[in-house]
Amino acid sequence: MTHCILLGAPMDEGQRRPGCLMGPAAYRVAGLAQTLVALNHTVEDRGDVLPGPAPAVTCVNPAVHHLPEMVAWTDALREAVADALPDGLPIVMGGDHALALGTVAGAAVHSRRQGRPLFVIWLDAHSDIHTVETTTSGNLHGTPMAYALGLGGFDPFPPFPHPVPGQNICMFGIRSVDPAEHAALQAIDITVNDMRVLDEQGIVAPLRAFLDRVQAANGMLHVSLDVDFLDPSIAPAVGTTVPGGATFREAHLVMELLHESGLVTSLDLVELNPFLDDRGRTAKLMVDLVGSLMGRKVFDRPTRSF
Repeated sequence: MTHCILLGAPMDEGQRRPGCLMGPAAYRVAGLAQTLVALNHTVEDRGDVLPGPAPAVTCVNPAVHHLPEMVAWTDALREAVADALPDGLPIVMGGDHALALGTVAGAAVHSRRQGRPLFVIWLDAHSDIHTVETTTSGNLHGTPMAYALGLGGFDPFPPFPHPVPGQNICMFGIRSVDPAEHAALQAIDITVNDMRVLDEQGIVAPLRAFLDRVQAANGMLHVSLDVDFLDPSIAPAVGTTVPGGATFREAHLVMELLHESGLVTSLDLVELNPFLDDRGRTAKLMVDLVGSLMGRKVFDRPTRSF
């Protein structure tokens, strides 16, 4: 039994398509808490995180938007996750992926206090390894991995509190990387399991290889699950769709393997935009995936009308 702590992050300032701020409400309506309770976990919903006043900050990149708001969100989410981790498994209900600027930082603070290394598995179509200085879109949801690595170019954000070594990061399901991100990935020792790797090797071998490293190091594992990790044919409620994503069964297999490892200590659910959904289809799928992560077996699937 795990004590699950729900934290809402109703934010969509990290990109330009409004709607992700409705994500936490959609997860609650889709029965996330009830799913966890049915699996014999305890649930504490701490409500939505509230950022403090946006500081008067600027940066050298004129493309960046909502910078003050994102600095405030990052501070608030770092503290919320660091405060929750001693009490259980925080599940952060987003919100766009810029929330991971704060959630991974909070996990890093806690892991350092525990004297254990932090590992991150990034389930996403995108590598999100731009910096505040290099982003051309100005969308800060494309920067969390670079921040977690401790790369430069993040003024005026506070320094990342204990940067995650590249070898402690696994990107899984990647299939949309621009040239600048490709160059950054080549310069850093990160495990990148793109869809070509998964097509050739399958899901199990690459994921188990990474999980074995986490276990051998007595590491803590932060999982960041982006809706666009999934193929848009099964998960339409995201503003950054990329064809060729994980299938229903592949996604559930990833979650089942993560559960069996017993290593997951914190979880992000990001980029759900209910405004783009079809009768809650994507929200329900994401909740079902959390169910698999928390112990639901393959033969326990609920029947759906679609």
